[in-house]
Amino acid sequence: MIRSHSTIATPPGATIKEQLVDRGMSQKEFAERMDLSEKHISKLVNGEVQLTSDVAVRLEMVLGIPAQFWCKLESIYREKLVKANAENEMDADIELMKKFPYKEMASQNWIAKTTNVNEKVINLRKFFEVVKLTLVQNSLHPSIACRRVSETEKADYALIAWAQKAKLDARNIETSAINLKKLSSSLSEIRSMTRLDPEEFCPRLVSLLANCGVALVFLPHIGGSFLHGATFYDKNKIVVGLTVRGKDADKFWFSLFHEIAHILYGHIAQADGTSEEDEVTANIFARDTLIPFDKFQYYTSQCNFNRESILDFARSVNVDPGIVVGRLQKDNFIEYSWYNDLKTKYQIL
Repeated sequence: MIRSHSTIATPPGATIKEQLVDRGMSQKEFAERMDLSEKHISKLVNGEVQLTSDVAVRLEMVLGIPAQFWCKLESIYREKLVKANAENEMDADIELMKKFPYKEMASQNWIAKTTNVNEKVINLRKFFEVVKLTLVQNSLHPSIACRRVSETEKADYALIAWAQKAKLDARNIETSAINLKKLSSSLSEIRSMTRLDPEEFCPRLVSLLANCGVALVFLPHIGGSFLHGATFYDKNKIVVGLTVRGKDADKFWFSLFHEIAHILYGHIAQADGTSEEDEVTANIFARDTLIPFDKFQYYTSQCNFNRESILDFARSVNVDPGIVVGRLQKDNFIEYSWYNDLKTKYQIL
């Protein structure tokens, strides 16, 4: 018997059991009279197997109740079973739906706006391409390599939604076969793009990475996700999703090279996700790829951090001045309030 808030699905086996009790007949004797195994009869009585037309005819012979009655009883049970299971799954999914950032997803037109909880569940099921949301919850995308500043349950569900949108958008990007050697040799060219406007570097960057087997997707930041970027395999391509959290160019480029590090070092597709050591390695890679360690060390040893020296040094290493400012602030060479006007702000759509 299966119950939901409005339906009770009772299998025909319950009626069979009543008949056996009324007749004082054991299941063993009944099985012999039906010419079926005791195991099958037990499953039939407990609703674990379907009551077929053949069994219905046998029931008519043994119990004297028309086969049509048993077939009708089975049909009603199956209909109610579907309804009860659907209601129970909907109830479970409604609770799960509340954990996803539905309002923000709808505001970005990822899914339709609605206040009806059942419609929200259905929209999320379609978005994630699953028949029930528990299938999404069970995965939680453990193999995603990502850069974020905090880990909470809210952030986990925001990450799942964000990664799914990246996956959907990446389907529209044609990529060559994955080629890590080509990606590694393209780092200098990618770094030079930091001095360009998004309108110029975005299409170039997408094209360059696609030739390496990487689909680059730009997505808006989802509140509560604490996310800068995420990387994962999707069939024959690697998907990299980036967000301009805080709109700072230095954070954008750091996140990009951080994700590239995860790719080159093989951190993606690990069963348990990235480790703390993996994240540290990716941070160091991003830091030293943007500004070579030896050049930065020499520059800071001069202890001259005025505006002109920052601009000159940025030109010498061919990066946006804001990246130099961000590095100096992060390493405590200057205050976080200094030279923020040199930081470029991006609005990537």
